[in-house]
Amino acid sequence: MPTTVLVLAGSPVDQFHVDLSTVYAKGFLNAIDGNPDYRVHIAVVTPGGHWQIVDRLDALNQAEVRTVGQTMEWVNTAGIDVVVPQMFCRPGMTSYRAMFDLLSIPVLGNRPETMAMTADKDVARAIVEAAGVAVPRGEVLRSAGSTTVPFPVVVKPVDADNSVGVELVRDAGGLDDAVRAALGHSDGALVETYVPLGREVRCGILSRDGELMCLALEEYAVGESNPIRSSADKLNRTDEGDLYLVAKDSSKAWIVDVDDPITEKVWAAARVAYRALGCRHYGLFDFRIDPDGNPWFLEAGLYCSYSPGSVVAVMAREAGISVTELFELSLRELDRERVRS
Repeated sequence: MPTTVLVLAGSPVDQFHVDLSTVYAKGFLNAIDGNPDYRVHIAVVTPGGHWQIVDRLDALNQAEVRTVGQTMEWVNTAGIDVVVPQMFCRPGMTSYRAMFDLLSIPVLGNRPETMAMTADKDVARAIVEAAGVAVPRGEVLRSAGSTTVPFPVVVKPVDADNSVGVELVRDAGGLDDAVRAALGHSDGALVETYVPLGREVRCGILSRDGELMCLALEEYAVGESNPIRSSADKLNRTDEGDLYLVAKDSSKAWIVDVDDPITEKVWAAARVAYRALGCRHYGLFDFRIDPDGNPWFLEAGLYCSYSPGSVVAVMAREAGISVTELFELSLRELDRERVRS
C-alpha cells in the first residue's frame, strides 16, 4: 500500500508566505512525482484562513474553497498517513501543525511547541545559552530608546525570518531608527552584540536510527561591504513577480569542506542546541564565527521542505543522501517513535 502524504502549504497571513511556501512545496512534489510508494494530496491555506484541497498545485484556480470544518471532515476520511508541513508563517509553524497533532495524524519535523520556542529568537538564545552554547549578548526592546548592549550591535525583529528588518548599528545615533524598523515586523527588537567579521555558517543535523548525524556546513558570503546577511541575500522576485531563492547562488553560499577547522566546533555546539531545544527528525542552526574561530549561536531555523532547494537537503546531498532518501529517513524516524510509544 502506498503511503498517503498530505502536503500542507500556503499561509493564512499574507501572499508573501503563500509564495514562499509554494516555492518549496513545488520542489518536494517534483522530487516524489511518479513515485508509486506515495499517494499525494495538497492542502493549501489562503490568506484569511480558507483551504483548498488539490492533487496538483496548478489545479488551485479550479479548486473548491473550503472552511476549516469542511477541510477537517475531508481529512478525517482521506486516510492521511503523514503530513509534510511547508508553511513558514507563525500560525503555519505552530497552530496548523498542532491541528494535525490533535487529529493524531503524524507530522514530519519539529513539534509545534519547538517551532514556537525557536520562532522567538530571544527564547531560543536563552535555552541554548543555558545548555552551554555561546551566544552574543543581547536584549529585547519594545520601543526606541537606549540599550545596555555595547556598540556595534545588530538589531533584528525578535520573531521574523529571512533577515527582514535586520540592521548593523555602529553607534547610538543609528539605534532608534533601526529599532523602529525592526518593530515594523515584530513587537520586539532584539539588540545583539555584533560578532566581529569572521565567517557565517549554517549547520544541519539529521536524526538517523536514533543518532544525530551532523552534515557539512553551508557558508554564506560576508565581508567588509556586507558584514551581515540581509533579506536581499536570501529571497528576490523575477521581473514576472515570481519568488526565487537568491541564497542558492554559488556566489552567496557554498558547502564547507568537512576538514575545515571550524566544522567540529560548530558540530559540537549544534548537537547541544538540537538536544536543548527538543528537536526531532532534523535541526538547522546559524552560527557566526569570530576572528579567533569560535562559533556563536545566532538562531535556529527548524525547517526542511524535502525539496532540492531546502538547506538541509543541500547539505544531505553532500553526504550522499538524495532528497527522496532524506524523506524516507524522516519517515523511518517517525516509525521508530511510534514503536517506542
